This record gives sequence, C-alpha cells and structure tokens, in this order.
Amino acid sequence: MNSLINYLSCAALWLGLAVRAPDLLRHRHDPYLRAICAVLGLAGLCFALGAPPTVGAVNRLSGVPNLAAPITYAAITGYCAASQVLVVHWRGGPRVRRTARRWTLAYAVVVLGIALTFALGEAPVERRTDLDTYYATTPFIAQMIVLYLVAHLTAATVTTVSALRWARQVRGGLRAGLTLIGAGSLCGAGYSATKLVAVGARWSGRDWSALGTTVSPAAAGLGALLVVVGVLVPLVTPRVAEWRRAGRAYARLGPLERALDDLLVRRALRLPRPRSASPATLLMWRRTSIHNALGHLDAYCDRDLYDRTRADTLTATGDPALAGAHAWAAVIVDALRHEAGAGEAPPPAAGTGRPLAPSPDPAALARISDVLAGAVRVPAASPAPSGRTTAGTA
Repeated sequence: MNSLINYLSCAALWLGLAVRAPDLLRHRHDPYLRAICAVLGLAGLCFALGAPPTVGAVNRLSGVPNLAAPITYAAITGYCAASQVLVVHWRGGPRVRRTARRWTLAYAVVVLGIALTFALGEAPVERRTDLDTYYATTPFIAQMIVLYLVAHLTAATVTTVSALRWARQVRGGLRAGLTLIGAGSLCGAGYSATKLVAVGARWSGRDWSALGTTVSPAAAGLGALLVVVGVLVPLVTPRVAEWRRAGRAYARLGPLERALDDLLVRRALRLPRPRSASPATLLMWRRTSIHNALGHLDAYCDRDLYDRTRADTLTATGDPALAGAHAWAAVIVDALRHEAGAGEAPPPAAGTGRPLAPSPDPAALARISDVLAGAVRVPAASPAPSGRTTAGTA
C-alpha cells in the first residue's frame, strides 16, 4: 500500500511538472520557473526512490547493497534546496541570485558529503525501510545519515520560518501558497526530526525504528503534498480569477443574447457553440454572436431614437454610460421589431442616414444587457415626433 501511495504521488507531481514544462522550454532562462520545475521533479523523484520496490531494483541493478539510500538522500537534499531557492525567488530583492547560489552550493556540498561517507562506509545488508536505524552506529554510514537529516531539518526549518513570515505581508493566492509551503515544510521538519529521534534512540540502545518507518514517511508525504499545492496555488489563482471574471461577463450578456436569439436563429448568425470550452472562449463566442446580430440590424437602427433616448436619460441621471446603454437598448428593440416585420424584403436605408457610432465595446454591451434585463432603473424615452414607433425602455 505504501508503494502504491508513493507511485501515485510521484505520478501526480510529475504530471504537474509536465504541465509546467512547456513554459520552461519557452522561458528556459527564468530562474523562477526552473525552481518550480525542480521542486516538482525532485519531490516526485523522492517518492519514487523511496518506494521499497524501487529501492530493491536500484540495489539489484547496481550490484551495490543499499546504493538506493544515498541516491534517495541526495534527491531529498536537492528537493530541500530547490524549495528554499523557490522561496528566495518568490521573495525577490537585490540579493536573490547570491542567496540562491549560496543555498545551491551549500547543498551541493551536502550531496558530495553523502556520496563520500557512503563510499567510505560499509553497508552489506540490504535494508529497504529501516536503513537509518539499522546502520545508526556504523562508521561513516551513521555520519551520512546524520548529515542528510540535519541538512534536511535545517532547510525545512528555514523554509517554514521564511514562508510563514512572508505570508503575513501579502494577500490572495500568494499568501495561501506561502502558508501551505510553510505548513508542508513544517511537516518535512517533522520527518527529519522523528528520524533523528529514532537514530538517537538507537545510539542509546533502544529500538524506536517504528518512528522512522511509520511516522516519518507519513510526515514526508503530507509535507510534500502541502508544498506542491502551495507552489501551484499562486500559479492557478490568477487563471481561476480570470475564469470567474469571464464567467460573470458571459452570464451578464445573457439577456442581450436572448433578446437577439430569434434574429440569430432566423438569419443563421450564431456560430456553433464550442464544446468543452473555457469561460473566456464562451465569452468570446457570445460576444461574436451579439456583434453579428448588431451588424445585421445596422440598417434598421434609428439614430434619431438613439439621440432622443440618450439625451433624456442623461438629463434624468447625469450618467453618460447609462444613457448610452439605455439608448442602445431602445434602438436594438426597435430595430428587432422592424427587421422581423420586414420579412424577406430588403432592408431600408440605415435609419436617418446617419450611422450609429461608436459601436458598443464589451463594457457597453454589458450595460445594454443590464438595461434589457431590468437590472437598472432608467426613465422612459420621450415619444418620437415622426411616424415611426419607438421601442420604449425595454
């Protein structure tokens, strides 16, 4: 079961890496993107290498008992360094590059120390789950274990403090992401702390290996999950906010499109509705349909009606945007009635011969839709002096 969880976690993390990979290829010199991809890739690698079947496979293929241990420790150390470098880039400042370089160099030395102590020590008996406590008193192997655990605890502690301290200074998705990273790093610190406790117990002759085989992996898994979610939240939040804005704008244009629906169907002016589309795409589709209908109605629009209605509404409200929206709503309803009554006859000359300008922009379309939906109260247009009937207030 533990192996399955490890592999599923690895797959999820590498799926996130695959999503970010195209951005990294386009902006390969962006240190921020490199740090994100390093965190996702190394976190997944830690889960994959930590699974007992992978441990056995690495040891068997290499012919070196327990070679999987220093490789896993190196991956964990790299993940810690990448997480800290990511926080450094997020925070910014004049010394970002220098600070990130120092963290990278420090943990490169730790990885080198792990490799050196493993090479100097002897670990002939394969241990897939409890190597830390089994070899806690073995020369050089014990130093390797303590080295990676202390390095991990240090990075996790610094990341926790930095992320939570900075989270108090920001808002929105970044704050949520930093809080999750801080909580995940705290769980990561619990991983190394429980391992160190188990190793210390082994030095004093006690067997607390269960801490290293049950509590530590659970803390590491939860910590990695929280950190990765924390990394993704600031990336996803702007897109979600954009989708919400597009969704609200799409819904707001509904009354205007419904008013034009008969015309759109009769004249086949509506494009096919896109399937499995994002809110932004649906919004563009609805706006395109509305503009197609307005373009067809242009010949039936009455400029005099527009001018009268706008002037009356502007006098009553003093709001030019609302006056324009009310005037457009009146003209659209009037043009729809005349277009429907014309049947197959050719359209008349455009209104009084003066085109309506400017054409409604997206914000104006939303206000026109509000007027048609009755979402705003506007005064009625004055009666037209000519024989042509007006649309009222719609």
